[in-house]
Amino acid sequence: MFDEDGSLDPFLKFLLYAVLVLAAGKMLWEWLTGTVIRWITVDLWDAVAAHPWWTVLIVIGSPAALFLLARLAGAVLDVLATPAVAGVDATSVEPEPALLTYRMKQLEAMSPTGFEHACAELLARDGFLHTRRVGGSGDLGADVIANDADGLTIVVQCKQLSRPVNSPAMQQFNGTARPEHGADHAVIIGLNGFTQPALDFASRHRLITVGREDLKRWAHGTHLYDVIRARTTL
Repeated sequence: MFDEDGSLDPFLKFLLYAVLVLAAGKMLWEWLTGTVIRWITVDLWDAVAAHPWWTVLIVIGSPAALFLLARLAGAVLDVLATPAVAGVDATSVEPEPALLTYRMKQLEAMSPTGFEHACAELLARDGFLHTRRVGGSGDLGADVIANDADGLTIVVQCKQLSRPVNSPAMQQFNGTARPEHGADHAVIIGLNGFTQPALDFASRHRLITVGREDLKRWAHGTHLYDVIRARTTL
C-alpha cells in the first residue's frame, strides 16, 4: 500500500480521490437541486416582492461593499505578512535555501552518471569542499572526491547496481582509494546494499560502506558523517 518513502501507491491514491470526488459531487447536487433551488424560487422571490426598494439598494450597494471589504482584507494581510523585527528591513531578509534531498525512487531512476552527480551534490550540501565528480573511463575506482572541514580527503565510489555490491568490487576499490587518490576516508555507496563477504572485507580494510538504509537517511537530509557515526566510527 505504501512505498518505502511513505507515499501512498498511485493507483490507490487515484481510487481514494475518485471516491471523495463522487461523494462530494453527490452531496453538492442534492444541495443545489433541493435547498438552493427552493430558496431562489420561493423564499428569495417572496422577499423581493415584499420589499422592492430594499432589494434595489442591496443590489446597488453590494458591489461597493465587497470592494471595500477586499481592500480592507488586503491591507490587513500586508500588515500580518511584514516581519515584526526591530531594526531589520523586511525587503533585505532573504529566505533560507531549501535543503537538498532525494527520494529513493529518484535515485533508482537515475543513470549511473546521474547517480554520481547526485552523490556529489549531497556532499556539497553537507558542507564538503572542492567536491568534484571524477567518475568515468580511467577513474581508477573514484567517482567523487571532496574534502571535509578538517581538510581530510573523502573518496567515494557510487554503485547504482540492481544487486548487492560483491567482494571483488570492494577489493578493486580498496586497491586504489588510498594508494591512487590519497583517501583519508574511503566510502563506497551501494544503492542495493552489499554481500556479506563484501562487508567482511570492508571491515578488515577500513572501508566505509553506505548501504540502502544509510543512503536513504543521507538522501533525506542527514549529514553523511552522522549517518556513518550512527553505526561505526570514522
